[in-house]
Amino acid sequence: MKVISFYDTKPYDREVMLAAEASAGLEFRFHDFRLTVESAATAAGSDAVCVFVNDKLDRACLTKLVEGGVKHVALRCAGFNQVDLVAARELGMVVTRVPAYSPHAVAEHTLALLLTLNRKIHRAYNRVREFNFSLAGLVGFDLYGKTVGIIGTGKIGRCAAEIFRGFGCQVLANDPCPQEDWARAHQVRYLALDVILPQVDILSLHLPLTPQTYHLIDGRTFALMKQGSYLVNTSRGKLVDTGALIQSLKRMHLGGVALDVYEEEEGIFFEDHSAMGLLGDDELARLLSFPNVLVTSHQAFLTNEALHEIARVTTENLSRSGASSEFLKGTVL
Repeated sequence: MKVISFYDTKPYDREVMLAAEASAGLEFRFHDFRLTVESAATAAGSDAVCVFVNDKLDRACLTKLVEGGVKHVALRCAGFNQVDLVAARELGMVVTRVPAYSPHAVAEHTLALLLTLNRKIHRAYNRVREFNFSLAGLVGFDLYGKTVGIIGTGKIGRCAAEIFRGFGCQVLANDPCPQEDWARAHQVRYLALDVILPQVDILSLHLPLTPQTYHLIDGRTFALMKQGSYLVNTSRGKLVDTGALIQSLKRMHLGGVALDVYEEEEGIFFEDHSAMGLLGDDELARLLSFPNVLVTSHQAFLTNEALHEIARVTTENLSRSGASSEFLKGTVL
C-alpha cells in the first residue's frame, strides 16, 4: 500500500480525500502545516506527497523529499508555479496536477465577486443587519452593454466569457493561443492587451503564473485602463503588482477591484488571524481599507463539485503512478 503525506490540509480537504481513500488502496497521512524545506523531513517513508497552492517545493525541498524516499509530487490544484520542475526532473520525480477540476466554480465566483462589489451587496447586508435600510451610497451599474476584457481563455476564461455574454456584455479577449472557433461561436473578439485595456469597463484575469505573466498588470497597464474600470482577479496573485494597484486606487483611477488571490497570500490566506486583531501584511491591510475593494481568500475553487473532482483525479494520479504513463496525459508536468 502506498503511503501519501498531505500538506496544508483543511477539514474539507480531508473529508473528500478520505472518501476517495478506501477505493484507491492508499494510506493517507494529513498535515495542517505547509510543505517547505523545513518540514520536508516529515514526509520520510512516504511514497508521495500531496500539496496545494502555497506549499513551496524548491530544489532544496525536493532534494530532501527524494532522500526520504518520495518519488511523486501530486498537486491537488491546477497551478504549478510553486514547484521547481527542472529540479524535479533532474531528481527523477513524477509531478502531477489536477488541470481542470471545475472551471465553472472559478468562473462563477468571478461573477459573484463582481456583482457583489458593483451592487454593494456586502455593504447592504451589513446595513440591514443593523436595521439600516438606507440606499444611500449603494448605486451600482448594469452589466448589460458593458465591455469586458477576458485575459486568458483557457477553460476558466472561456466559461467566464460565456457568462458575461449571457449578461449581454461585449467581450474582448487576449491569449497567446487564441481559440478562434470558440470566439466566433460566442461573438468574442481577440485583440492585443494594450488595445483591450482602454476599451473595457471590466478586466478579468484568467492566466497561469509564468515569468511572462508575472506583474502583467502593473503601473503601465493600469494607466492604459479606462477611468472608473473594474479589475477582477481569480487566478494568481502575482499577475498584479500590488504596489501599483494601491497607487491606482489612491488616484481613484480604478472604479473597483475584486480579488480572490493576493500577491503575498502565503501564510495569510486559508488561516484565521482574527484573534490577533491586526494584519502583518501592510499592503493587504491597505487594500482592505479601500471601500471599493473586495477580497476573498482564494475560495473560488471551493464547491462540492470541484472538491470531489480534485479528490478523484488526485487519487487516480497517486494510485496509478508508475504503472503507465498514458493515464497521466494532461496531468503530468
